[in-house]
Amino acid sequence: MIRKPASQRKYRAAHDRFLKPQIINFLVHELRYLGPVTAANVADELIRIFEDNVPQKDRLKHGQMLWNALDKNTRADSKKRKYKTVVLSVVTDQDIALWEQNKSVSVIRKQVIARIIKEAYQQGGILSTRDVGLILSSCDTTISRNRIAFEKENQIVLPHTGVIHDMGSTISHKDIIVYKHIVEKKPANIVALETNHSQRAVDHYIGDFNRVKTLIEDNKNLEFIHLATKIAKPVINQYQTIYYKYVREC
Repeated sequence: MIRKPASQRKYRAAHDRFLKPQIINFLVHELRYLGPVTAANVADELIRIFEDNVPQKDRLKHGQMLWNALDKNTRADSKKRKYKTVVLSVVTDQDIALWEQNKSVSVIRKQVIARIIKEAYQQGGILSTRDVGLILSSCDTTISRNRIAFEKENQIVLPHTGVIHDMGSTISHKDIIVYKHIVEKKPANIVALETNHSQRAVDHYIGDFNRVKTLIEDNKNLEFIHLATKIAKPVINQYQTIYYKYVREC
């Protein structure tokens, strides 16, 4: 008999924490008249009936938690902050499957970070890096690094506090926004929708990039561009990197 990989032996039983495996286990081992495949089909139907008759927002599933997220219509630095109670899926069956496949912690964490940020936003709230760090017991630096990596790998911008309210560092977002507008030829309003940015923010990034681009093509140096545009030198460097990465290739 072929011995299963260590990762599968370690995490396989963790699936039993969820509702469907518990129903299957009951049907197969307690009622003793259904095979695993039939039991799984019956479990799916029972769960469907239950979800149709009990509003999702009135209960938590296994692996979920409640969190008081910042209301997406209020800023974190406002004196009149409002909050939104959201349901976040911190552990899912898909996560456990990744552990079984012996995926790295960073790969799994990236999926979790992206999922809970999206879930909060869909429910009218937004999560900051600090929020996600508290939930996952990880430092801000780790969370930020994983989030940025996920965004670059998937060419998207997750709707976290820094993006929605233009707070904090959004270097990778400039890259993605300019890429969508310059390379993919998408209008600014579409870019705003796809990157969870305000129209004003997208117009600002694209406008600044075009100003820097014009001066680069006129062979102006960093100091001249800074004095002419009043854009901070680190930001100009970011736009220069984007220019040489995308525009010269187009």
